[in-house]
Amino acid sequence: MTLATTTPPSAIRITTDGWTLPYWEAAKEERLVAPRCRACGAFRFPPWPFCPECRSQDTDWVRLSGRASMFSFSVVRGLPGQPELLLVPAVLELADAPGIHLVSNVVDVAPEDVAIGMVVEVAFVDIADGWKLPVFRPA
Repeated sequence: MTLATTTPPSAIRITTDGWTLPYWEAAKEERLVAPRCRACGAFRFPPWPFCPECRSQDTDWVRLSGRASMFSFSVVRGLPGQPELLLVPAVLELADAPGIHLVSNVVDVAPEDVAIGMVVEVAFVDIADGWKLPVFRPA
């Protein structure tokens, strides 16, 4: 049985800016975080300057449990030059950040075992340039 993985970690590159850097810095420490508006309490993801509810820029980065459920997914079998690659990219609903969907990979799972509503938890994979990438495994 072949299990899903990520693209080779050495090939993954990220770019940060002032709004995304706290997310990636937390990931380096194996913490999953999301920005929450200090004015109204709404979560927003991906991180961006203005709250979608009240337009405030006052942001607090909240540590999350790392648990999520499968909202949507796809199975990718091979990429150009990497025919053996098996990926399960997914849209995940974060358990403790209402309204937030995170796109990530689900790893260490056979594609036939993946289902909508499946509970997963965060894990971190070392990638290029000293960063870590949040991925998810079955809980």
